[in-house]
Amino acid sequence: MTIKDWPEDEQPREKLLKRGAGALTDAELLAIFLRTGTPGKSAVDLARDLLQEFGSLKALLNADRDRFCQGHGLGDAKYTQLQAVMEMAKRHFNEILQRGSALNSPDITRAYLSAQLRGYSYEVFACLFLDNQHRVIQLDELFRGTIDSASVYPREVVKQALHHNAAAVIFAHNHPSGISEPSQADKLITEKLKQALALFDIRVLDHFIIGDGVPYSFAEHGLM
Repeated sequence: MTIKDWPEDEQPREKLLKRGAGALTDAELLAIFLRTGTPGKSAVDLARDLLQEFGSLKALLNADRDRFCQGHGLGDAKYTQLQAVMEMAKRHFNEILQRGSALNSPDITRAYLSAQLRGYSYEVFACLFLDNQHRVIQLDELFRGTIDSASVYPREVVKQALHHNAAAVIFAHNHPSGISEPSQADKLITEKLKQALALFDIRVLDHFIIGDGVPYSFAEHGLM
């Protein structure tokens, strides 16, 4: 049975049009990207096989060219399509949060930071600098580390905030492990940064941890 023979509400494209992309599973989203399956397999079946083969959607999206093209039903054409889609997503959020844009949507901020930091295989600590109207000045990737840690220096953060004449900041860093829960070290450095920036009347609005799924917000969990 092909996807066209499925009940309309179960067909990925029809489901997306009726209920939105958020209602689809990882396999259904991937099936829409793949468009077609292989002999004896629907696009959804192929997508499920690929997710099992790679281990997760994140692992598939972050795979390098050689590893990606080893996947059944994949190749250079699909790899270039995927890279183009991911780059368009980044540029889309860059346009939304370009210099001078006001941060009036937590969801857009979260999605923007995720698009910038989710693909790294090592930790990156970034800072979104804002003016006193919470308009974007710039996003800077300040520190890079290893697969499970990055050293963060409050003095350098303060220096960069003063350079941008920022009135407020939002921190973000990724967890390559995919686990978005903050470590004790994450909590301690956030507090140190708050204290250092407070000496110059620069407010820390939030700290996001980018992992798999929804980014973790310090502010939403009462840690700010």
